[in-house]
Amino acid sequence: MTKERPGTNKACRALVATSLCVLFSSSASAGGIMIYEAGQEGMGLANAGAAALATDPSVLMSNPAGIAQLKGTQVSANAQVILGDLRFSRDGNNQFDGNEGGNALEWLPGASLFISHQIDDRSAVGFGMYGNFGLALNYDDDWAGRYFSQETAIIGVSFQPTIAHKFTDDLTIGIGPRIVYGYYRTEMAINNNLLGLRDNPDGQLEFKDTDVGVGANLGLLYSLSESTQIGLAYTSKVKLEFEDSPDVRKVSNPIINAALNRLDVSSLELDVNIPQTATLSIAHQLDPQWKLLGSLGWQDWSEFGEIGVDVDANAGGVDRTVDRQYKDTWHASIGAQYQANPRLRWSMGLGYDSSAVDDKDRTVDNPMGEAWRVATGVNYQLEEGLDLHLAYTLVWMGDMDVEQTKSRSGETLSGTYRNAALHIIGGGATWRF
Repeated sequence: MTKERPGTNKACRALVATSLCVLFSSSASAGGIMIYEAGQEGMGLANAGAAALATDPSVLMSNPAGIAQLKGTQVSANAQVILGDLRFSRDGNNQFDGNEGGNALEWLPGASLFISHQIDDRSAVGFGMYGNFGLALNYDDDWAGRYFSQETAIIGVSFQPTIAHKFTDDLTIGIGPRIVYGYYRTEMAINNNLLGLRDNPDGQLEFKDTDVGVGANLGLLYSLSESTQIGLAYTSKVKLEFEDSPDVRKVSNPIINAALNRLDVSSLELDVNIPQTATLSIAHQLDPQWKLLGSLGWQDWSEFGEIGVDVDANAGGVDRTVDRQYKDTWHASIGAQYQANPRLRWSMGLGYDSSAVDDKDRTVDNPMGEAWRVATGVNYQLEEGLDLHLAYTLVWMGDMDVEQTKSRSGETLSGTYRNAALHIIGGGATWRF
């Protein structure tokens, strides 16, 4: 994607070129924790059985083939909120002044809409609008890590038309082209002090943009027996290209300004890849009341970590790549549904996601680690053709150490996020016609 924008102060743009390794070694990301929760009934299962369980149109997000099992026309509208507890505590190795930043993720809302329509006994079409990629962090402006990050956000909203066809009585295949609208923003402070001899207020750098990327969701469902079904789903990589002229304000450091005069930069581009994923799930009806569920998954975060930054200068191109040392992650979950009576269904699940970074590579813009999920939810048939659902998920990340060092000065930000956790509450309604 090529974008042209009015030029801004060349010195400001050049500052970014001189600081690429600093800025984009801490660019915002969605983290190694994929957001499985979109307010749907299945969020009460910690992703267990996600690619094998088709109870409402939200299945098209995890396995497009599932809508072929839904009768008539169905509409599911959902909402959720993520309440975070991400608080940084400095330790004795920290070399930066400032406070500890407060709670970096207080709350983040979301919503989704899914529709399915049965064409005939074997085919169905559907549409989904959902956000299952992205997080946002907001630290205090004068916190100790302000020269790495003050605010970072990356949000992806997917629009997915879907078609599914039952090729045999046992095999169903579905496909959903996926259009992702992405928003990216990062803000950081710039140290104006001259070799520590002057006490000047910090400068500020802000970079934000939007882009649209495309990909596809593929899935199949296979019935091993009347009581057991397996699902296999794949989501392709989606590339987002964020390009803008960064806004740099109040830079008074003469050393920085001298460096600006040696460069003439016109634009800055950040490429982000939403990871490709693969999920294998099973659903087994144990008896009329109990259904057992499980999932194994893989996410290609290693490619997301190869963040390319292209700087187009009047005197020639400058290409920089910052490898954040991300690695692929895997997911495992088990769960169950209990049909208490014809109207009430109870869901429960336990899941685990490995970390996309080793402890030594963790950064304050994306303080991620391995995560445990504990989830539960209820679905209640209010009347014929209308179900209501409510679910809660605890995402527990525990203690996460951070030791992030400036490449030029060697100064280190050191500390721990203690008892880090996300609380996700979601609910919605499904109408059947």
